[in-house]
Amino acid sequence: MSPRTASVERNTNETRIRVSLNLDGSGQRTLQTGVPFLDHMLDQIARHGLIDLDIHCEGDTYIDDHHSVEDVGITLGQALAQAVGNKAGLRRYGHAYVPLDESLSRVVIDLSGRPGLFYHVDYARARIGQFDVDLAREFFQGFANHAAATLHIDNLRGENAHHQCETIFKAFGRALRMALEVDPRAGGAIPSTKGAL
Repeated sequence: MSPRTASVERNTNETRIRVSLNLDGSGQRTLQTGVPFLDHMLDQIARHGLIDLDIHCEGDTYIDDHHSVEDVGITLGQALAQAVGNKAGLRRYGHAYVPLDESLSRVVIDLSGRPGLFYHVDYARARIGQFDVDLAREFFQGFANHAAATLHIDNLRGENAHHQCETIFKAFGRALRMALEVDPRAGGAIPSTKGAL
């Protein structure tokens, strides 16, 4: 099997982003987004998804963190789409439940070729330190749109916003890991009755 790697650059008036990934990695990561809490969440994706990530972002954080967080999601989605190619032999679907103390989240992903985000999270507070919790949704919307993935994210319970958000990103990493696995029984077939994803 050829290496499932990709490198993507995205440069706008708001952000300059470079993402490199290896879908068959071990969770190695270099994360410098200019948004410390986002780095912490991306760390969860790398560790729990066993994806090597190298992400660098220079953004207009003097305005706020919105553009950086959203555009990192977009660029990560573009890199993933490039790395998976035609998706032949993949499991395609992935799901995970992840707890952290009182919080519990479920993430289900379909590498369907059809972008969609269904996000049901009622955070206990509006900010985690300096991080606006609304930006987590923007990250996943950008990812889903550009990875062409259907993504269901549900926080089932939680009283601590940091725990809620962290369980979401951990579950996302785990679900993505499952969806990206090569199914030895598939024989390299594209996992769709249409023959294309």
